[in-house]
Amino acid sequence: MFSFAWMVMSDADPGGLTFGVAFVALATAASLKLTPVREWQVRIPGALRYAAYFAHQSVAGGVDVARRVLSPSMPIDPDIVRYRMRLEPRQARVLFTDTVSLLPGTLSAGIDDTHITVHVLDRGLPVAESLADVEDRVADVYGITLPPADHTLEACALTEGGGS
Repeated sequence: MFSFAWMVMSDADPGGLTFGVAFVALATAASLKLTPVREWQVRIPGALRYAAYFAHQSVAGGVDVARRVLSPSMPIDPDIVRYRMRLEPRQARVLFTDTVSLLPGTLSAGIDDTHITVHVLDRGLPVAESLADVEDRVADVYGITLPPADHTLEACALTEGGGS
């Protein structure tokens, strides 16, 4: 990028090549020194896989809620649970939390340093597995390697002993 900027400023004049090489080297060194190190970086292949998953889950979530609302028996067995997140970077956790609300029958209800609180429409759904899957997909976006999921959920104080 600095090379391109130098070529534009000097009209690609070969007479200024020595000065241009020095300019590009110093500008690159300063940029690398002054730019904060990020613990994550978006990976294009992972982002594309996530986008396809996101689109599919958006439709599936809408269809599931519509089916439940239009069903005469209204098949719901709600609960509020907590899931221990394996993701560390804040940006990845935010994307994870936002995505959870698109899964069929789930809604992100809160987040803290280690857990996400999730409202589920049906406690019979494989919520822990779905959350672990979303977490893996978000990790793929950022190129993060996660430890294996334990697929356990913690009941919230509001729902111990039954649904809401």
